[in-house]
Amino acid sequence: MKIICIGRNYAEHAKEMKSEVPTEPVFFMKPDTALLKDSEPFYYPDFTKDLHHEIEIVIKINKVGKHIEEQFAHKYYDEIGLGIDFTARDLQAQCKAKGLPWEKAKAFDASAPLGKFVSKSQLGNLSDIGFELKINGESRQVGNTKDLLFSFDKVIAYVSKFVTLKVGDLIYTGTPEGVGPVNIGDKLQGYIKGDLFLEFEVK
Repeated sequence: MKIICIGRNYAEHAKEMKSEVPTEPVFFMKPDTALLKDSEPFYYPDFTKDLHHEIEIVIKINKVGKHIEEQFAHKYYDEIGLGIDFTARDLQAQCKAKGLPWEKAKAFDASAPLGKFVSKSQLGNLSDIGFELKINGESRQVGNTKDLLFSFDKVIAYVSKFVTLKVGDLIYTGTPEGVGPVNIGDKLQGYIKGDLFLEFEVK
């Protein structure tokens, strides 16, 4: 199982990060050790002083695929969930400044908290899925898949040109604007269409 993350897939987030809006999907990966499930607490790592939350819709691959055509991509997933892409922003900035890869800022242990999944049929129009992150009861990020630069199907088709998708692979599809720091003691809750999908505490 691998975790594939799509970067800068919402224009407003790209702008807040002072990055170019991409003309094709940007992706990177996290190892399976990045997963944090079952509402287990997240322990703030000692190698960063600026850990940021990024709430994302997650799709789960249900069959093996390579060079998938966009028109058939919808057949390769049937469940949708919610996750967090944690980013050590200070480490990321250091790596970027030196022109180095920044996996250590993205792919560290427990950097991909994951909530529950539901059948995509329960969510209706996949191009109009509202989702939200609350921290300590306060809304921090609000997004909708209608604002995706690259749809789920486009992402699957693109990534599968380079990487074979396998059963159980997860695609974190990008975060909307509003990313920011978390602190020890924070309680994070993620919602899709008002329903709680994700909940855990930072310790």
